[in-house]
Amino acid sequence: MVAKEEGEYVLYLDSFTIPSLGMQDSFFWGINRTCYTDFYPFRVFNEWEPQCLQLAPITILYGGNGSGKTTLLNVIAEALKLRRGAVYNKSFFFPDYIKLCQYQLSHRSQGQIPGNSQIITSDDVFDFLLSLRHLNSNIDHERESLLSEYKELKYARFQFRSMDDYEQLKKIVAAQRKSGSKYVKDQLMKNVREQSNGESAFMFFTQEIKEDSLYLLDEPENSLSAEKQLKLQEFLSDSARFYGCQFIISTHSPFMLSMKDALIYDLDERPLRTKKWTELHNVRIYHDFFEAHESEFER
Repeated sequence: MVAKEEGEYVLYLDSFTIPSLGMQDSFFWGINRTCYTDFYPFRVFNEWEPQCLQLAPITILYGGNGSGKTTLLNVIAEALKLRRGAVYNKSFFFPDYIKLCQYQLSHRSQGQIPGNSQIITSDDVFDFLLSLRHLNSNIDHERESLLSEYKELKYARFQFRSMDDYEQLKKIVAAQRKSGSKYVKDQLMKNVREQSNGESAFMFFTQEIKEDSLYLLDEPENSLSAEKQLKLQEFLSDSARFYGCQFIISTHSPFMLSMKDALIYDLDERPLRTKKWTELHNVRIYHDFFEAHESEFER
């Protein structure tokens, strides 16, 4: 990423509107099917007023389990046709619901969402970590092979006879000049096991998020320690301020919720409204807990 001199926030998506209860009822009155086992995502947000979410460069969707954070992210992602990796809970009625949604793009978007834009879920991060583990297992196998090769080369009796032997000679010289561990590391080039799951998860976000794009992040704090969450918060803030990114994030992590200048919607509230992060129920629980144990902390 190349930092922009202005350091100004940008918008690609101005607002997103979910269908009202009347629109949803009209849809069901207009179809012939009479037996349903699952309406999802219809009627998930029945009690929301207003149905239109005004968006900011950093918009956070806060709420407890079952509040609809992930559903709303998936609805927005499908309506905008964003790139996605992992599959999601796409019911029979999902496409019909998407058709009833509306959104407003900003002037900066010039009528379309940037190509790098995507939704990133915890499943994407998990799949990335699994891929690393698979790579690690292959590296373990290759490491043993290289160590065995090193021992053979280190003490090999070799006579250079022609240029056909040049590559073998280079290997022998390399082995004789290095320790076993140095030889193996140089051959592998990079030992990915040196990174923990948290470090790898953080690395995933820094690799995936490019400049001048819209990103939907579903609970990005998963797999991250408190320290790494603060690091990710700083990275996302800088990406929005200096690299032209817009974020819509679902989370209940106080570290993510405290992000500067974020617009926070409390999905547990009826009617739906915005709040300061210090007013949120989950954050107040943390505050009250540490306040009750204040005397136990060293000063």
